[in-house]
Amino acid sequence: QLVESGGGLVQPGGSLRLSCRASGFNFGRSLMAWWRQDLGQGRELVAQITKGGESTIYHDSVKGRFTISRDDAEHTLYLQMNSLKPEDTARYYCYTFYMENDRGEVYWGQGTQVTVSL
Repeated sequence: QLVESGGGLVQPGGSLRLSCRASGFNFGRSLMAWWRQDLGQGRELVAQITKGGESTIYHDSVKGRFTISRDDAEHTLYLQMNSLKPEDTARYYCYTFYMENDRGEVYWGQGTQVTVSL
């Protein structure tokens, strides 16, 4: 199970920190990511972090502004979002992929809304 929190309304230039609390699987051995989807748009990968935080990738539009991190002891994924822009407005989803019994498992959270506006 993945449960996101931390979304809300923020002015351009502001900051938010999203959290995703995970349960029911081996969080420490799982790839984790944040995706987002705005109305009428496709879902896009915002940031991804491998197990143990070994490596991260970011969408070009958020590089230098967003930081993905994980706390394996707390089974929690974070997304620190700074210098927010109106085009960052979207519903943000927590995502995981891991292997279990030689089969790939994918789960999504329910999402948290981020709105950047005056």
